[in-house]
Amino acid sequence: MKVETPLLVPMLAALPVCACMAILGLPDLGHVYATAFRSLFFVACLVWIVPLAWLQRALWRREWRWLPTALILLGASYAMSVANAVLGQRLAISLGLETGYRWSRLVQGLDGCWLALIAFCAMHAVAVYYLSLQRTQLQLAQAQAAARDAELRALRLQVNPHFLFNSLNAISALVANQANREANRMLACVSDFLRATLAHDGRHEHTLAEELALLDAYLEIEKARLGERLRLTMKAGPDLLDSAVPYLMLQPLVENAIRHGIAPLSAPGRLDILVERAGARLLLDVRNDGRRPAQTGADGIGLANVAQRLRHLYGDAQQVDAGWGEDGRFGVRIALPLRAVEAAA
Repeated sequence: MKVETPLLVPMLAALPVCACMAILGLPDLGHVYATAFRSLFFVACLVWIVPLAWLQRALWRREWRWLPTALILLGASYAMSVANAVLGQRLAISLGLETGYRWSRLVQGLDGCWLALIAFCAMHAVAVYYLSLQRTQLQLAQAQAAARDAELRALRLQVNPHFLFNSLNAISALVANQANREANRMLACVSDFLRATLAHDGRHEHTLAEELALLDAYLEIEKARLGERLRLTMKAGPDLLDSAVPYLMLQPLVENAIRHGIAPLSAPGRLDILVERAGARLLLDVRNDGRRPAQTGADGIGLANVAQRLRHLYGDAQQVDAGWGEDGRFGVRIALPLRAVEAAA
């Protein structure tokens, strides 16, 4: 057993034992010297508790098996009980009740003191085990929280390189087509978006208003690339702007919608973003025009990244539904617990 608890623990564990000794001694208080003898044995047991607790912890640190540990503690507590009996005979001699030590009676009447010391060892072990278990559970919870935080950060770090790679490819295509004005505008928009993401304080959640501001900065990039081919509708109730949402949750979904849905179309495509409440849940819908692909799962970052982050943050309290609707449009619908950023923190 790993022992890191303070010595105050065995002292507290001794209180019930001492209380039991005091209660058992109540019937004898009417005798002339009962108080003196009970006080002697009470104080002696308190004194013996310190070396007994030290011995018990020393055996735990050496990781002895329970049987030899129990035998050593039984022997030590028995020796302490014999020493208490010697002290009792010495007190009797001092009070004139005895003329000398009676060694033949030394091991008689040891049950009360010995059982009290044994009970102390048992309560000490239970108290230390309980506190050690509590500490282990706390450390495990902290380790799990740290691992979850690290995985969330790793997932979030996937977003920017993925976005940057796609943006640079789009800028390269504009330069190749000699659309220098559009390329310069797109570079400026990419710079603004990256500056906004670098200014983030590292939280996993922020307000819906902050998320929509980041999304708007990203959409400026896509507008610079697609121009009139991108038709955008964004709706969110003003009473929802303080709601907590994961950082950069909408940007990968919108990027997927544009890159895999609208960009391949020869005609203009529509992108609809709707945020609303449904009872105690926040609903976010991203729907886009596009052509149904022959094979699904073309993108391995955007939707999968968002779904994994949501599972880490909210567990079973979140829901992600994605697929092609009967109207021929692709949609992603996310349901989150509705709460303010202060409550989330």
